[in-house]
Amino acid sequence: MTPAMTPAELLHAFARTRASLDGAEVTFWWSGDVYTWAPGEPHQRLFGFEGLNVARLVTDGEGGGYQLLSREAAFYLDPLTREILDTWQGRPVVHVWNDPANQKWRPFPVPLTELGDQVCFSLEIPLAYPSPLPVEEYPANSADDTYRALELFQFFAPAHVLSTDAPSVPATMSWTRMSPWLPWMEQGQRPGGLTFHCRGRKLGSYAEVPERTRAYIAAQHPEFARSPDKWSEPNETSWTYFRKLFPPRGIGGAPTP
Repeated sequence: MTPAMTPAELLHAFARTRASLDGAEVTFWWSGDVYTWAPGEPHQRLFGFEGLNVARLVTDGEGGGYQLLSREAAFYLDPLTREILDTWQGRPVVHVWNDPANQKWRPFPVPLTELGDQVCFSLEIPLAYPSPLPVEEYPANSADDTYRALELFQFFAPAHVLSTDAPSVPATMSWTRMSPWLPWMEQGQRPGGLTFHCRGRKLGSYAEVPERTRAYIAAQHPEFARSPDKWSEPNETSWTYFRKLFPPRGIGGAPTP
């Protein structure tokens, strides 16, 4: 077993895994599927899902912390052909365009599991905050005035990440997310929601992203091929992005997408 590490040492090891300590741009790419869960109903694989995050790490001078500057794009796919969807059940699909998707890191005891020649950093993030889409304004798109989700990340790295001086190491990852129905699905007050189940890896460069996906980003939002230049807030989410696309008309409901 590795001797006990300080929170600062753990953060440095995690930073080498998730990003690069020298500020180089890092692309994570992932692929997976989206499943339904609803009371009394069988689980259904509804969509394929593919996405990427382009990030770079900068020090912020506050207690040995960092800022992770990133943009994140992800796309809902036909579950069989894996083609990027334009519509679903006659409704336009709103893909994920989160700009920014920034994070502030401070030294903390990152959960670490040693797995022989690998280690795993686990991040379990329960979310609950006022929804950007209140039910009164978005009755067709939202089931609760509180947004609730659970994000479960695992980042796998070679065990020498705990002792190396290299700014970055190869890494793979898994991600599971439990969330409400997506706003553009127009499920209203239907009980249940979605489970995302994905896996991916740190790429050598953005050029390793599948060509189809790079072409789609270049045609839609080419800025997502790079990380942001500087810190900004608040972060974008699928819910805040939907609200920007479809502002509420007032009490009684938002425009149909």
